[in-house]
This record gives sequence, C-alpha cells and structure tokens, in this order.
Amino acid sequence: EKNLILEEKITVLQQQNEELRARIEQNTVITRQLSEENANLQEYVEKEVEEKKRLSRTNEELLWKLQGGEAVSPVKSPPASSTSFYRCSSGNSSPAKVRTVRR
Repeated sequence: EKNLILEEKITVLQQQNEELRARIEQNTVITRQLSEENANLQEYVEKEVEEKKRLSRTNEELLWKLQGGEAVSPVKSPPASSTSFYRCSSGNSSPAKVRTVRR
C-alpha cells in the first residue's frame, strides 16, 4: 500500500517537474526575445539622440546666422511664403526652448 502511494507521488512529482522544465524553456525563449528587442530599442534611442543633437546644432547655426544678419544665398533660400524663422521664446538660444514662427 505504501509503495502504491509513493509511486503515485513520484508520478505527480515527475509531471510537475516536466511542467516546470517546459515553463523554464518558455521563459528562456521570452527572455531572449526581450533582450533582442531591448538591444534594438537602445540602438534606436541612440540614433534618435544623435539626430536630435544634429538638429540642435543645425538650429543653433541657423539662429546664429539670423542674429548675425549673415546673408543667405538666394539660390538656397526657399520661397518667402514657406520660410521658417526661428526665434527663442526665452531670449537665449537653448535648443529646448526654440520655437518655429511662420511669416
């Protein structure tokens, strides 16, 4: 009788063990996928940060040209109706506070 009870417990424990192994395998797959997605997202964020820096530098350059009254080549300048002028809302040239004003 004790043997039968113990054999049943062994069977139950073996089933639980198999289920746990399957869950571990599934979690491993999900972990790999999330790690890959995280790496892709980090790469995307780095590219976005670099683009933001580039745009900020361009913005600063344009502000400097406008404030200095530097002549812009008529060949390169867009038509007057679609020209964007950049002005700083706070008086300084911080890229975070620059807004676009249409004329």
